[in-house]
Amino acid sequence: MINTNIKLIGNPASPYTRKMIAYLRYKRIPYQVIWGEASDVLKSMKIDPPKPILLPVFLLPRDGKITSVTDSTPLIAEFENSYPERSVYPNDPPLKFINYILEDFGDEWCTKFMFHYRWYFSEDADNAGTILPVGIMNNISDEELAFFKDHFTKRQVERLWVVGSNDETASFIDKSYKSVLKILENHLKIQPFLLGSTPSSCDFAVYGQLTQLIGFDPTPRRIAHEIAPRVIGWVNSLEDGSGYEDKENNLKLSDLPQTIHELFQEMSSSYIPTMVANKQAIEQGKNEWEIDLDNGKWKQKSFPYQAKCLVWIKEEYEKLDINEKDEVLSFLKLNNCETLVV
Repeated sequence: MINTNIKLIGNPASPYTRKMIAYLRYKRIPYQVIWGEASDVLKSMKIDPPKPILLPVFLLPRDGKITSVTDSTPLIAEFENSYPERSVYPNDPPLKFINYILEDFGDEWCTKFMFHYRWYFSEDADNAGTILPVGIMNNISDEELAFFKDHFTKRQVERLWVVGSNDETASFIDKSYKSVLKILENHLKIQPFLLGSTPSSCDFAVYGQLTQLIGFDPTPRRIAHEIAPRVIGWVNSLEDGSGYEDKENNLKLSDLPQTIHELFQEMSSSYIPTMVANKQAIEQGKNEWEIDLDNGKWKQKSFPYQAKCLVWIKEEYEKLDINEKDEVLSFLKLNNCETLVV
């Protein structure tokens, strides 16, 4: 793919940047990270930006030139083909599919926790509004910081709708975050990673969001310290997994502990029904939708990208053979998650 270090533009407060850097470290793939505002960096390098500009932005060769590329899940798939050593995909095809779902859960549901806590509560918004601008340009004056803080905070608070954060869903998000933390805390008593003794790509997705929830934003950090000390330790250690021993993930879907079933049961009341409802809304041309869930009502503006995510999940499912599909469907039905694929 590339003979020199992989280059990417990122920000320490970006969960997807943290996801990909931790992945590259675990894989022992040489990389260079440019900390800064992606649009400014790309303009200075005379490289066209991706649409939309989402962090991290990778600078990779395409058709004889350097092109800006984003979206972490397909990038990991590309890197896995080019750098097969220390694979983050389970060998068992049904388990690999479960890993794909969990990676999407980290990217698309856990990010709701992160964005909600960061911008819904005044303490957290004040913290983020102050730290994020100086993370990009730390030598700005106090007056400039005040300007950027006000401008950036207002813009992000106005975008809470993207993840479905509002007064009606705030309590639901809080319950789901605490539930996921408790499940992960119990799971880490059994095994060191989500799907066995080595990290899978889903570990890095969940890790990326948790770097912010337990390390940057005050409210979710307090919650995590109260109920999930093992999760905190797990996040800290996964930041640089280059020293982890390389072991093949030979677990089967049937080997998964009860805690993963509990995680999917939690997903069946949050991530999965909202993904399905969002896709239906997109197909029906609705700009907004709502759904009654076990722990409350969810109301959100339609989000086209997450509709695509559900399509990609079903495409991954179709890659399985008949017996593998039956095994996966049995697992999903057992945990009330079959609407992901049927």
